[in-house]
Amino acid sequence: MLQFFRLIRFSLLTLSLALGAGYSLAQDVDIRTGLAGQWVINDELSDNTDDAVEEAIEAGGGKGGRGFFNRQEDFYRGGPPEHELYDRISYDDVLTIEVAEPELRFTYENDFPRVLHTDGRRRRASAADFYSEGGEDWSSGLFEANALVVEGRPRDGGFTIETYTLEANGARLRIEMMIQPDSFREPIELVRYFDRAD
Repeated sequence: MLQFFRLIRFSLLTLSLALGAGYSLAQDVDIRTGLAGQWVINDELSDNTDDAVEEAIEAGGGKGGRGFFNRQEDFYRGGPPEHELYDRISYDDVLTIEVAEPELRFTYENDFPRVLHTDGRRRRASAADFYSEGGEDWSSGLFEANALVVEGRPRDGGFTIETYTLEANGARLRIEMMIQPDSFREPIELVRYFDRAD
């Protein structure tokens, strides 16, 4: 129940930020037309994913695995196949977006595809399909107030909430995300920035 209220709180916060961004960037590029293209991470502006993962682990009562002398990049990346979507959205440095509403296609590094739907359709799978095939990642999105809000349902049974907005006249992509793997007690929260590469 606590998780449900946390999700509602984050959704309301994200919506208010998106509405505020919509008003402050009224002269900026429309998200529907400006989202398509190739994007490359801006490390200077982006949160460090490993730091955000460690904060979530420790907030949930766990002990982080990195020490003072172990600052390996992408330390927490990897794990079971059902966590791949989490890794892609929080670690990959290149993102290509194609918009052909009602479908959007996100392609991450190593040609990892993610298709999301903006027409309100729901995932169609039975419980038998989930257990026989291991489930599939599912993502849906909603354009609202010059933002794209995406809900991801990775194979492990957790979820993601991602809010995509454009800045700098469409030259920069801001992605605010809350990542809640099923095995985590607290969500991973971070913001990543990408610069247009094309």
